[in-house]
Amino acid sequence: MNLYNTTKPLLFQLSPETAHALAHEGLKLVDGTPFESVLERAFVVDDDRLSTSAFGCEFPNPIGVAAGLDKTAEAPGALGALGFGHVEVGGVTAQAQDGNSRPRVFRLAKDEAIINRMGLNNPGADVIGDRLDRTDVSIPVGVNLAKTEDVPMDEAAADYRYTYEQTADGGDFFVINVSCPNSPGIRELQNRESLEEIFGTLKDAGANPLLVKLSPDLPEPAVEETLELVDEYDLDGVIATNTTTDRPETLESPDRVEEGGLSGRPIEEQATEMVRFVARRTDVPVVGVGGVFTAADAYRKIRAGASLVQIYTGFIFRGPTIARNVNRGLATLLERDGFDSVEDAVGADL
Repeated sequence: MNLYNTTKPLLFQLSPETAHALAHEGLKLVDGTPFESVLERAFVVDDDRLSTSAFGCEFPNPIGVAAGLDKTAEAPGALGALGFGHVEVGGVTAQAQDGNSRPRVFRLAKDEAIINRMGLNNPGADVIGDRLDRTDVSIPVGVNLAKTEDVPMDEAAADYRYTYEQTADGGDFFVINVSCPNSPGIRELQNRESLEEIFGTLKDAGANPLLVKLSPDLPEPAVEETLELVDEYDLDGVIATNTTTDRPETLESPDRVEEGGLSGRPIEEQATEMVRFVARRTDVPVVGVGGVFTAADAYRKIRAGASLVQIYTGFIFRGPTIARNVNRGLATLLERDGFDSVEDAVGADL
């Protein structure tokens, strides 16, 4: 942590995307090498109370990496060595995409937040699938499935299916992303007819376990309708939530006016309430995302009904020790409240 505190001011002098690229290159250098075991000894928290099961997968701890951090699926092993219990790669589209024009990521340092309008830049399903096939990782790896930008809406379901089929062998679970605010048209798929076609097509293709990622900006009736479809199509889980286009009045950083999805500290409460809302209305596991920086943040989402918790912006602001620190803190909180396992704490506040 002292090393990151020393280098963080230098990294924050760089543009957010450049700093991210440098960090990702460092993770890539470690991935799949003997140095992973060195990191594991320093960062992995080995505590049986933290292990959990969800949608048929076994997780050594509930803290994972949200989609967007490893878009290219080149560092899941290194991220696991930093103590994370799972990694969700992508979003992945059938065709390679460059994403939106730069600048497209903005660091709101005063608010501990990020605004991004990356636009689902990734090398495409064929490349990602090949990488995952060659990846040997001890933690579950999820694949975030998204729509190719240039594909017409009436071909969206087939586009999602192609991406699934190319990544099916290398992924442990699959996430339908219809909630990214940074790719034109993708949120238009959050209507019943489109969701039915996408859900049905992926289930017919054998996608399993299959989750859907929700937008925090959906009105409650739309969330309830989506959850009805989750039950109807026998999906295996729900991720709550994606980034938001809302801008809280509390934001102080000058870049708060930029367009894109907001993540980080300002959406923590909103995301936790979405977890609670979803958990009260479905029996499938919920994955909580949004504003997790500390063990207390993760614990609130777990007690609100999250079986797993994912981190993105917290990693940027707190550095590579975040999974270790959150997991250690969770073990302390479980002991304080008399829970024998993290599974016992899920939904304690419902």
